[in-house]
Amino acid sequence: MAHRGFRIVRDTGAVPATPQPVTPDPPEPIARPLLTQSWLDLTFVHWAADPADVAPLLPPGAVPDTLDGVTYVGLVAFRMHRVGWLRLPGVPYLGNFPETNVRLYSVDDHGRRGVVFLSLDASRLVPVLVGRLGFGMPYVWSRMRVRHLDGRTVTYTASRRWPGPRGAGTRLTVRRGEAVAEPTELEHFLTARWGMHGVFFGRPMYLPNAHPRWPLYRAELLECAEDLVAAAGLPAPGGAPVSVLYSPGVPARFGRPARPAGIPTP
Repeated sequence: MAHRGFRIVRDTGAVPATPQPVTPDPPEPIARPLLTQSWLDLTFVHWAADPADVAPLLPPGAVPDTLDGVTYVGLVAFRMHRVGWLRLPGVPYLGNFPETNVRLYSVDDHGRRGVVFLSLDASRLVPVLVGRLGFGMPYVWSRMRVRHLDGRTVTYTASRRWPGPRGAGTRLTVRRGEAVAEPTELEHFLTARWGMHGVFFGRPMYLPNAHPRWPLYRAELLECAEDLVAAAGLPAPGGAPVSVLYSPGVPARFGRPARPAGIPTP
């Protein structure tokens, strides 16, 4: 499968342990975070995906996480706010920017559920360089904007600058609907994710996170023009998404990364 701008890691064939249950609250608190940030004005757009298409894009030790035999690809647009290291206050300018990511759903050999980012478009060049060069994450520098059209309608736009493919991007417009009193099984599966699988410094790692319960709203997708999913090496989504959700956001904390054996790094 040809793929520009992202490293493909072939599935190792590992069989995961029984996946941990999907819970609305993090399994463990993070008392001493390495990284803090807030995610604001989020829109989650999801399509069903074939696990066979997803498996080659996951890091070693992780396989597609499925619900009733189906996995999902997510396009998540939001505003990053006040990114900070350790217990230092968040950075007011460089730590505030729009971001849009393409993500997959994964489970590892220890049953830890998480997400895998295929791309993270951001509008600030310095965080993009830090993410790419410092941590090997697939950040992309893009022109981006989040605009509230009224009290219920939000538009997200992105157009890639570097490293490309230049001009790829998104234009999403959603209208917030009713609050979700009790998320469905699928809504829990797509949003209650307490870690990230990836390759950091050349080694597979799991990075845990914690945040309050999502305040979720169902949303109507008024406009969706995007080619980031195909740019990430997946088939372009066909048909309407299976889930569209909006959240005003949550503060998040990231803990120390853990090796595949489950041992935190020093």
